[in-house]
Amino acid sequence: MANHFSSLKRIRITERRTAVNKIRKSRLRHAIRAMRRAVEKKDLAAATALLSKTFSVIDRASKWGIIKDNTASRYKSRLHARLKAMEGAPKAA
Repeated sequence: MANHFSSLKRIRITERRTAVNKIRKSRLRHAIRAMRRAVEKKDLAAATALLSKTFSVIDRASKWGIIKDNTASRYKSRLHARLKAMEGAPKAA
């Protein structure tokens, strides 16, 4: 166990930051999951509406250091590619 005041303070700060990061990562995963489900259901309106919100969550997570920049770019690229493929697909009768 740490004995120095600064060590004890760092432990407290780390616990708080870990809790915040856990919430932010969970919010990121939920946003991506919602977007993927909309695309899987072929719900173009919902997927289009979720696109900008999901990109915003991904960008913020990248800015905060929850995920790396390349990971954020990859998520955005793959989600956008799925949406574009769905838009280009012929309509089911």
